[in-house]
Amino acid sequence: MRREGSKAFYIHTFGCQMNQADSAIITSLLQREGYHPAENENDAGIILLNTCAVRENAVDRIEHYLQHLQGMKKRDKGLIVGVAGCVPQFQREEMFTMSPAIDFLAGPDTYRTLPLVIEQARAGIRLASLEFNAAETYEGIDPVREGLISAVVPVMRGCNNMCAFCVVPFTRGRERSHPFKSVIVEVQKLVASGYREITLIGQNVNSYSDPEDGHNFADLLDAVSSEAPMARIRFTTSHPKDISEALVRTIAERRNICNHIHLPVQSGSSRMLDLMNRGHTIEEYREKIALIRSVIPGVALSTDIIAGFCGEQEEDHQATLELLSAVRFDSAFMFFYSERPGTLAARTLEDDIPEAVKKRRLQEIIDLQNSISDKHYQDTVGTVVEVLAESESRRSSEQLMGRTDTNRVVVFEREHYQAGDRLNVLISSATSATLIGRPEHGVVQH
Repeated sequence: MRREGSKAFYIHTFGCQMNQADSAIITSLLQREGYHPAENENDAGIILLNTCAVRENAVDRIEHYLQHLQGMKKRDKGLIVGVAGCVPQFQREEMFTMSPAIDFLAGPDTYRTLPLVIEQARAGIRLASLEFNAAETYEGIDPVREGLISAVVPVMRGCNNMCAFCVVPFTRGRERSHPFKSVIVEVQKLVASGYREITLIGQNVNSYSDPEDGHNFADLLDAVSSEAPMARIRFTTSHPKDISEALVRTIAERRNICNHIHLPVQSGSSRMLDLMNRGHTIEEYREKIALIRSVIPGVALSTDIIAGFCGEQEEDHQATLELLSAVRFDSAFMFFYSERPGTLAARTLEDDIPEAVKKRRLQEIIDLQNSISDKHYQDTVGTVVEVLAESESRRSSEQLMGRTDTNRVVVFEREHYQAGDRLNVLISSATSATLIGRPEHGVVQH
């Protein structure tokens, strides 16, 4: 049983890498005020859900989890439960009607207020701290990260693109970039701590613009690569309209920048891209793909696809299948459209595709992409790839799991290696999502 006024907190993080980065910031802010992380939720006096609102099922998951926490609160009257992140920012005070378990709400720009909000919750006051702050980047906060292998570094927050299906502009606000110098300082700290991989993140990372000196994302990526020559450098997520030749050439010229670009397209039909308010045609997207492949040998590309968006005809769906066949992405995040209240699509378009049709089209997309991914992975059998070992395999303690610089997952015999090692692995077999192999000896790097 928890003591009244317990300073132990536990964070459940849902959704994207930005939420993971925000949880590290929240941890730092709370520790500054004398709070401390609990090993698990049963040892915590405060449980915080850091949430994502991008997909409808993400909200459903949170609602379900709140039912579990309501049961915990009945057994322990001193437990404080808060919901932070994009869901409360999107749904606002109506969140309180979702579950009596909720004691407070906090949006992505208000984490500095959390200590005060928690204390008010202890006094029985249900607060919703949901103000937008166009200047908030959490500069000066040292995130509390787990592990010493991979770290994410937010370089910008918010998004100015008003894609018709997306809630991010309503939950994260307008774009604001972190100062170039502060990003470099954070990277220098990560290098000094021994991190092996650094991922620069933002809702639209390649629209980065330094608020002080005007450096663009290509400049930032080049500088980060120079500051961390022994670390792998990744970035996500990119918008097709902001992929520049300078950025592509920077990736090609810097050996430690990974040969992988995630470039969401959403549909293979220009008509659908216009309805989605994506700001480019499919021809322009293909031109960007051609530029990338002409400059970066062996680059791996991944994407996002939405099936069954408002007004999608069968020919639009076929155009998406054609795009997949032509581009041959390494992998894709694939979903069928679910309306999000308040978005441009919800306000101006009819969600007119029957769910059965959405699911059928999505399955056709999945089946095609899986066959493409499987061919990519089978073609890797018999080759040697460099892998950064990340963790023990979920299936066996005798195996490690890591990724190639093209972001392919590799499972291999552990032998004497450990997480954090970079080594060459001979690939012996593959599925459509995983490479399996054994280490090539004598090449491990520490």
